[in-house]
Amino acid sequence: MSCLFCFSGDKLSPEERKGKYGDAWGQYADNDQTFKVKLCGAPCAEPCCWMGSMLCFPCAQYKLRYKTLNHVEPGSGWSNYQCCQGMFGGCCCIQPGKMGEESCPQCCMCLEGCCCTGMAISATQGVIMQQYNLGLDSDDVKLIRCNNCLQMLACAASCLNLCIDFDGDDAIVRLINLVADITFCCVSGCMTARVYHEINEREKEAPASNSMQR
Repeated sequence: MSCLFCFSGDKLSPEERKGKYGDAWGQYADNDQTFKVKLCGAPCAEPCCWMGSMLCFPCAQYKLRYKTLNHVEPGSGWSNYQCCQGMFGGCCCIQPGKMGEESCPQCCMCLEGCCCTGMAISATQGVIMQQYNLGLDSDDVKLIRCNNCLQMLACAASCLNLCIDFDGDDAIVRLINLVADITFCCVSGCMTARVYHEINEREKEAPASNSMQR
């Protein structure tokens, strides 16, 4: 975890807010409210969800998206489902709203969880952030930046390995990819557990607030 100190915990800069994915997260960058638990604290808050999501990520995202959509609009089922909830995509192969979501949302969600794992959990988290105007705290930003840096490093190392040949290069690339994969798995599990925890806590608060109003 000491490597996190190498990354800034400042809010997203104007440069980071540019582009399709920057726009998706930039709208939440200035929100002062944050999740009830930090990413690093999510495994302790929801240990079963955290471990379960890493054992079967597509299944966890399927259940979490359904739970999220019906938390925002109770009883809606899959009627509000879109691929990545329309937050990502727009390229030639991913066109949210035009991929058969209306006719077979469950099948589309299964494919999303299997083929677009990172975007799947990011989209689900984005729904909750939009619902409650939540932002990210400094520790979350550091962890996410660390994960993104490792994914880029793994991609660059794999590309260089095709062009440069020396003793032990394959082992080094495998090690970098292993570290990047483990980090992605842990961060994704933390995001899943945190969204799950946030929904549970909000639903606990709702009956209490209703009884107080009475």
